[in-house]
Amino acid sequence: MSATLPLLDRLRIERLVWSLDQQLYDLPRATRISTRREVRTNLTEAAQEVGASQAIRNVGSSRQLAEGYLTARFGDGPRHSWIAAVVFLMTATLVATSLFTEIALAYARGVSNAAPHMTGTLTYDGLRYFQNHVTYTFTDGHETHVGGGFSVATWLLLLFGTILVGRLWRAIPALRRR
Repeated sequence: MSATLPLLDRLRIERLVWSLDQQLYDLPRATRISTRREVRTNLTEAAQEVGASQAIRNVGSSRQLAEGYLTARFGDGPRHSWIAAVVFLMTATLVATSLFTEIALAYARGVSNAAPHMTGTLTYDGLRYFQNHVTYTFTDGHETHVGGGFSVATWLLLLFGTILVGRLWRAIPALRRR
């Protein structure tokens, strides 16, 4: 059926379907796939009857179409966002890891600057409540360290922030209906 459409028309339909799909990531995967297939089939059939330009114009923008599907699934009002939750979690983890690593390295540089030929083992508490202890082993000024990862409080903050930013409580159907 789609083989009768010119390549350019098929590409225009695929572009709209792809654009719609990018805006439906908060739908369950199976629903998103079936929606994509349904829109592609309907557009292809309409394009054969009225032409691709008119068929795409009749559907409207992918944003409006996506909003319609999301409203039909989750209702009006603020919704949860898996994408916002994942972006927050990844960004916060990256920033915190970078910060904690720099803190651990700064301590080792400070010790190396104060005693360039240091030999022995030192322990640094890290950022209290947020970072685990860091154990440094110095051998004639060369250091290795172990530890400095996230503490339980940091993981809990990341979890709380992810739920808050993504409004993930709205993903629970029982809470969404209220």
